[in-house]
Amino acid sequence: MVSDAELDDCRRIAEEAARLGGRELLRRFGDHGRVDYKSASTDPVSEADRASEACIVELLCERRPDDGILAEEGSDRVGRSGLRWVLDPLDGTVNYLSGMPFWCVSVACEQETADGWQPIVGVVHDPVHDELFQAARGRGAYLGETRLARPARTALDEVILATGYAYDVAHRKVQAAVVTDLAGDVRGVRMFGSTALALSWVAAGRCDAYVEDRAFRWDWAAGLVIATEAGAAVELHGSRVLAAPPELIDELRPRVGALG
Repeated sequence: MVSDAELDDCRRIAEEAARLGGRELLRRFGDHGRVDYKSASTDPVSEADRASEACIVELLCERRPDDGILAEEGSDRVGRSGLRWVLDPLDGTVNYLSGMPFWCVSVACEQETADGWQPIVGVVHDPVHDELFQAARGRGAYLGETRLARPARTALDEVILATGYAYDVAHRKVQAAVVTDLAGDVRGVRMFGSTALALSWVAAGRCDAYVEDRAFRWDWAAGLVIATEAGAAVELHGSRVLAAPPELIDELRPRVGALG
């Protein structure tokens, strides 16, 4: 079990790492360098992504040499401490490359348990707006110094639903059908392009629910801690992430069932 002191240390390091990556990305915003493509032409990776990851990994290796690392752009290290860092050095790459100011750095720390890896610390940093969301297990979620508590929603027609679409263009038809089915029953639908920021915005009450499939661990690990600590219910089913008010998650779950 992680001690309170170690949990605090991990939270501080996660914040430092996220800010470090954010400074690197902000410096390159508008001049991101070479762009390559991974799984599809809709799935880009830039020199800025790699530069952010490199400086974060260097910091973690220096401060936490016994911990494991799992990062989107390929950094992968097996640790021996029972803790692992899960990184998305730039969540919202398409937004970033397009000059849209909705992207972030996501840093999570996980603990190995009998049930698998469990996120215990999450930090999501939005450098453009200088906002930092952070949470540690059992300690609450914060935006800066303000403790977050999502507003209660007991009716679906009060909900602003955030969502995202997969890199797989063909699968977007399935996702679009699910969103279309919900659109007439909720207050509004928004697509942001960053899972980590969307989950943080659920925590802050800027939107009420979030659903996406084809999401990877580095997309949701930090945001899961932040949203959960703010009082949202977050469920994982395969590659699907569903975050919602606890009062409404049972109603929403069957509505997004086609996503896996």
